[in-house]
Amino acid sequence: MADIILTINAGSSSIKFAAYEIDQGKLARLALGEIDGIGGKAHFSARKGNDEKTGFDLDQSHIAVDHRMALTAVMDWLEKEQNGANVIGVGHRVVHGGPDYCEPVLVDTAILAQLRSFEPLAPLHQPYNLAGIEAAHDCFPKAAQVACFDTAFHRRHPFIADTYALPREYYDEGVRRYGFHGLSYEFIHRILRHEEPVLARGKVAVAHLGNGASMCAINSGKSVGSTMGFTALDGLPMGTRCGQLDPGVVLYLMREKKMSADEITDLLYKNSGLKGMSGISNDVRDLEASTEQSAKDALDYFVSRVRRNLGGLCAELGGLDCLVLTGGIGENAVNVRKAILQNLEWFGIQIDFAANARNERIISEKGSPTVVLILKTDEERMIAAHTAELLNLKEPLVPAIA
Repeated sequence: MADIILTINAGSSSIKFAAYEIDQGKLARLALGEIDGIGGKAHFSARKGNDEKTGFDLDQSHIAVDHRMALTAVMDWLEKEQNGANVIGVGHRVVHGGPDYCEPVLVDTAILAQLRSFEPLAPLHQPYNLAGIEAAHDCFPKAAQVACFDTAFHRRHPFIADTYALPREYYDEGVRRYGFHGLSYEFIHRILRHEEPVLARGKVAVAHLGNGASMCAINSGKSVGSTMGFTALDGLPMGTRCGQLDPGVVLYLMREKKMSADEITDLLYKNSGLKGMSGISNDVRDLEASTEQSAKDALDYFVSRVRRNLGGLCAELGGLDCLVLTGGIGENAVNVRKAILQNLEWFGIQIDFAANARNERIISEKGSPTVVLILKTDEERMIAAHTAELLNLKEPLVPAIA
């Protein structure tokens, strides 16, 4: 029976999971899957190794599927597909670690209670992340539960990168810039350090561009700035989230439009961004295929904001040695990348547009002062690596950041 590390990314209506075996000191991914429609018509889909994805609807004849029932389905599937599976550790993506957590932790009752106190800081993510931990504890009672935080990579920011221009008491209460997508940034930097150690020691900007989007400035392996702030709403426009917004707009919506906090939350998190601007879709592929002006406007706005924030991060770094593009858009959207990177020679970025069109790993011209890379992120593997490292089961995935 194989010893397995399971990774869980639990949301309000879905659970994404991956299963890894430690094989000769390295993580070997055995399976990847997702349960959609928790609380409603739940559907399980997964693939083992490189096999074709299979799926089935979960039985809801007696009661609606919750997180615990969803993880029970994962456990049953793993035992069947692996001819027995011993889950020894479960690594969880937890969006918010608050001001205290700068590295993964083993979860116990006290820590779970503290993480629950951060729910007001991430109301659309944190409660469901913690529900996943509780469900995993029920399903895998002998396994260690490890919380891996999306904010942890940014927790050593200098004060000026974390604060807002509010009275200091609010900062002390936790109203500060946290930054998110830290698991993705940490994975990218580990890979960069392994494959391009000279660049990794320099000034690096990483653009995590997907349905959720942000950018991070990394200097000598440490995050020194992020486009996201107190919540995952800030910074770049995203699939359905607004990105940077004058707080006066929120006051206007409250006073003039008489919108409630819940209505504003729904607007800013679920009905803004590319979806709201275009009135068509949150998917870049749909917008690129559309002939509507609103689709073009939404993409143009996204591109302009990425370019503007790139300039800001470079000012924060005091220069730029390497730019990495990752995430679904960063890794695949050739035309969006081209629009972001064109005419930046003055900035030290010289792009080989033929290489960009071929989705090559290096898309900057030879001799470009700034090297531009496309790297595939893998947050699940980062969570698995953290879990294994915390349990002293293996050496780091690649050389750890000092």
